[in-house]
Amino acid sequence: MPHASSLRRKAAVLAATLVPVAALAAPADGASLRSEYATSLYGIVLARSTFESRIDKDGFAISGQLTSSGVAKIFDDTRASATASGRLGADGPLPRSYGVDYTSGNKKKKTTIAFANGAVVSAENTPPVRTNRKDWIKVEQDHLTGVVDPISAALVRAASPADVCNRTIRIFDGALRADLHLKPAGFGTASVSGYKGDTVKCSARFVPVSGYRSNNKSIAFMRKSSDIAIAFAQVGTSGVYAPVEATVGTQVGTIKVQAVRFEMVK
Repeated sequence: MPHASSLRRKAAVLAATLVPVAALAAPADGASLRSEYATSLYGIVLARSTFESRIDKDGFAISGQLTSSGVAKIFDDTRASATASGRLGADGPLPRSYGVDYTSGNKKKKTTIAFANGAVVSAENTPPVRTNRKDWIKVEQDHLTGVVDPISAALVRAASPADVCNRTIRIFDGALRADLHLKPAGFGTASVSGYKGDTVKCSARFVPVSGYRSNNKSIAFMRKSSDIAIAFAQVGTSGVYAPVEATVGTQVGTIKVQAVRFEMVK
């Protein structure tokens, strides 16, 4: 399979952002949820992921596992685990911590980020990101305020469905700082085990800010691509929305992440 390692990295990031919707309906004393997602390309499942989420009046804590699946596992065995915690403010998530461990074949990567007052206070990558290359675009301090990690980025507060997509999400994954500009793209419905109802569709434009090589072909492709879409669903009348489906175009096809199950756990 061409670009197998690159595809798995994109799949892991995209799957990590699909925070379980039903968890946001948790009562004040808290509840837990188990969710599963399938990541596919041309209808072939490349990876499966499972999330355990805890939401209560004090905040959220989410942990997830992703593994390559099917034919993808033959080419490159990939495993990733991710965690995120924080609280939900009036305008959206205020992350506190984020971490991801990623293994693909014999390559391993670990990232941890700490946040405070809506800003990054520390970020560590193992192995370290090579920032001394001539074409590297440096992350400036003012790029790290008002940002969220890739998992917290999936939580959206909105006064109405029409307001869900009128926003820019500022994301930092420990190296790359990018903006995701959302625009309305209509409405739809979803029927998934654990959720059945209306969705809000957004188109998204990926804009890299810093923390990448200026001649990176994957980044350049994503910046020019208009093939990014996210479907959000509201839980009850909470005013909180999260994705139930996401697609992103890559150089070898469109990757799709679809929720296939989520259920409350006592």
